[in-house]
This record gives sequence, structure tokens and C-alpha cells, in this order.
Amino acid sequence: MRFKKLQATQLFDGYRFREKEVLVLKDDETVEAIIAAEEAGEDVEQLQGILTPGFINCHCHLELSHLKSQIDENTGLAGFVSQVVQKRNFPAAFIRQAISDAEAEMIANGIVAVGDICNTTDTLPQKLESRIYYHNFVEALGSDPSMADKNFGFYEKVYQQFAAVNPRQASIVPHAPYSVSTALWKKILTQDQNTLFSIHNQETEDENTWFKHKTGAFADMFKAMGIPTDAFTASGKSSLQTYLPQFGPGQQLLLVHNVFTSEEDFWFAENERPDLYWCFCPNANHYIGRILPDLPVFIKNGAKIVLGTDSLASNYQLSIWSEIQTLQEAFPGISLAQMLQWATINGAKALKADARYGSFEKGKKPGLVLINGQMAHPVIRR
Repeated sequence: MRFKKLQATQLFDGYRFREKEVLVLKDDETVEAIIAAEEAGEDVEQLQGILTPGFINCHCHLELSHLKSQIDENTGLAGFVSQVVQKRNFPAAFIRQAISDAEAEMIANGIVAVGDICNTTDTLPQKLESRIYYHNFVEALGSDPSMADKNFGFYEKVYQQFAAVNPRQASIVPHAPYSVSTALWKKILTQDQNTLFSIHNQETEDENTWFKHKTGAFADMFKAMGIPTDAFTASGKSSLQTYLPQFGPGQQLLLVHNVFTSEEDFWFAENERPDLYWCFCPNANHYIGRILPDLPVFIKNGAKIVLGTDSLASNYQLSIWSEIQTLQEAFPGISLAQMLQWATINGAKALKADARYGSFEKGKKPGLVLINGQMAHPVIRR
């Protein structure tokens, strides 16, 4: 059997940097081993830069790709949501092309697996021929309890179309705690196949204000959109502490954004759900509100961190390396090794795809990314 041997300036295996070692791959790019350079013999290909497993994008909205540069920056979440709702009517052909172009961009940026939010089946045709691994989070929403059956029925049909391709790579999930009625929550959380969940969490302080007092920007937003709120009762607690206990055993959870998650909220969540992952999308947070989450709080407390890009409606590119660069600039005390771990093995585990992705371990086929200065790109097409 023939093997391909690669030695880079630095080798990151998904967990840590390896010194003076060579990555050995089979012809089909499956990992065979990592060996000492002096044992590698001849025919070792030399690469300039950092060689890592393919990147995992744990939070994306591929179906919103046609909204690139269409949404104003720094509007706050309520303003952002309003603009997205107002600007979603584009020709179907334009939407399809934008989805195709956005996926090609992710591949060019070394992304091999994606946790993708789906409110529609717009991305399904592209995914049927894709080289990217997707877990499709079919995101249900509807805050009017009288509409729970109708709302769930719609999203269940969307889910069934994705599940028909691969039921292990599809879930029905709640959009956000403020956009799902109690009745709809129950339907989502008791859906038989659901074991992997994603939810937008504490992206704005207005979310906590709504749950504590039923006031603020969300009250104004619901009123402007004609959404009834009579059935909602303020809990007097943060949103996270209000909704998290509803999840049951065996339901792995990905909390996305976490910009206004306090240390008290963090420990509540960790004690309630030791299997959860915290996903950060810094470029989108900056685009929407000019603010970033307090990452050092999560790090010092041992959070399982992963990264996402969010959508092109709230980001100028779909690049995990760009997200890392933003975090490096904002938090220079966090090591690159930590951030690369978030982008690789942690992300793969969060999507339950670590049997193949996330690390250079024997038998895996995780893809390869070469980081060289400001650029990160795949070494070998899968």
C-alpha cells in the first residue's frame, strides 16, 4: 500500500502541537499514523505553515447566504431580525446560487463539517451533492401557543425531508428561548429522534430582560410584529436559567452565541447539563452589536468551547480561521492551540462526528488544512 507523508512547519493533531513529526496518510487520505521525522524515510512532502485537521463550523445559516451585505451592521438583535424578515423575498435561482457559492467558500476555507440551521429546505439540493458533512438543525419557532400544532407540523415536514437523506444528521430544535411557546417546546423536546440540539442563547441582554421582567426591546419587537405575548409569564430569572431544565437526559446541547451569559448562568448550565457545548461566533456578534462574549470566564471554568460563523447575513465571510483571528486580536492571552482545538476536535464532538473528523488519529479521514499567515486552505480535496 502507498502512503503520503506530510511534514509542516508545525503540526496540530486536534489536541496539541506535535514537534518534528510527520503525518502519514493512506491513498484515500485516511490517517495511518503520526511518526517521528527521523523514522519517516524518504518522500516526505514539506509544507510551510501549520497543518491541522479540517475545521468544524458548528453554527451556520447557509440558507441565508443571499443576504450577504444586505443587512445593516450594529442594529442590535431586534433590528437585525426585523431586517432579515423584511428582506427574505429573493428569486429562488438567486438563493440557490448564493447557497452554492457560500458552500464553495467554506470548502476553500478548510471547513469540512457544519452544524447548519434550516428553517426551510432551500439548502437540501446543494447538500445532496456536497463534500461537506452537515448536521441539519431544523429550527422551529412560534411564540403563539395556539399555533403550536401548526408550527410544529410545518417544521416536522422540513425535518422529514432532511432525515430522509440521513436521519442521524438531522434534528428539530428550538430557535431561541424567546421565540418558542411552552406548547411548542414540549413538541420539540419529545420528538422521538431528537438527541442533538442547538439553540441561540443570550445573544442580547434584551433576552434576559424579557425573561426577568417581560419588558424591553423584545416587548417592542413582538408588538411591532403583531405577535401575541399574553401567554408568556416572566420568570424573574435569566433566559438560560428559565429554559434549560426543560431538556431531558440523553439530549446533547449546543448553546450558540452566549454573549450575555454570566458566570452564575455558566455554573447553573454546567451543573444542569454537563454534556453541553458553548459555541461562539465572534464576527457575527461584532457585526450585529459590536460586542464579544467574555471568553476568559468560560475558559477559566473549563467550558467545552466550539466555533461557528453564523450566516452571511451577519458576517462577511464563512471562515473559521477568520473567527480565530478575531478572537486572537481581542483575547491575546488565549493560546492558538486552545483555539485550534475548539475548531477541530471539540467541534467534531459537538456535532457527534468525531468518529471521522476533528483529529489526526488512525482510521479517521478529517481533511487537512494548512494555515499560512492570514490564509487557511485545504491541502487535499476530500
